[in-house]
Amino acid sequence: MSDASLSESSQVLQNEDLFESLIRACQRQKAIPVAVCWPCSSVSLAGAVEAARSGLILPVLVGNEREIREIADREGLNIETYPIMEANTEEDAAIQSVELCRSGRSASLMKGSLHTDVLMHAVLKEQGLRTSRRISHIFIMEAPLYHRQVLFITDSALNISPSLEDKVDIVQNAIDLAHALGVSEPRVAILSAVETVCSKMMSTVDAAALCKMADRGQITGAILDGPLAFDTAVSAEAALRKDLKSPVAGEADILVAPDLEAGNMLAKELEYLGGARSAGIVMGAKVPIILTSRADSVNSRVASCAVASVLVHRPAKGQNA
Repeated sequence: MSDASLSESSQVLQNEDLFESLIRACQRQKAIPVAVCWPCSSVSLAGAVEAARSGLILPVLVGNEREIREIADREGLNIETYPIMEANTEEDAAIQSVELCRSGRSASLMKGSLHTDVLMHAVLKEQGLRTSRRISHIFIMEAPLYHRQVLFITDSALNISPSLEDKVDIVQNAIDLAHALGVSEPRVAILSAVETVCSKMMSTVDAAALCKMADRGQITGAILDGPLAFDTAVSAEAALRKDLKSPVAGEADILVAPDLEAGNMLAKELEYLGGARSAGIVMGAKVPIILTSRADSVNSRVASCAVASVLVHRPAKGQNA
């Protein structure tokens, strides 16, 4: 990625129209080859086609060809220039899609209309896309009611009840993503229901441990604080009322949920009741994985492809742009 393009994509989080700005920045880069796994619904196929039309991805459609073509004909989607790899089942499509990424033929993996657990089973197999890092999901939320405009929320999709060790990687993955999107020193709020450590509430104990681990250099690149309740994480006024002094309170960039249920509800509440728009990405694998909910819109899927493009084109650590 060139210096100018890197600078532009690194500043998109400061713009009012986050995802539109991100897409425009990515359009100046080469489209990335993406294995689109089981795009066998109208919205999943349309999302891949629109991302390709926008110049973000070069899709390989992996699924039942007859079904894919029927959907394309019904929805008026032109897929004639996109290769299709035949797969009769979701499981077969997941295996083939992972192999495309393992072999280097695809730089990213995109979830279609299959269930997340089917896709991740193939990703996490011994011959899948594992690395030494725990795999985790991050929502990038464009939150119009939040003064910082953007929130990263993790983990809302993969790690059901993460251990302290799991949370170390979950936090670091989110920090790495924030860096890639131009937040040089993100403020990370480790969420719980209260701001004090309570041995009967393990999320508060984990939060305190994570903050101390950051002090010791076991988590790097961010300012951590916790436990923090949601209100004090995003509202300086709430923190003031509670007489809470924190470098993160009211200014959080990253919200780390105590478990999947809390994270998932938080992200969906922001979207459906708070007017937030979202993109979803999985970090910690050998390639970025574009993972959205089956209910997510075409726009959300395109925005997620733009995030994957930034990750694919970012310079390797220690390498200049």
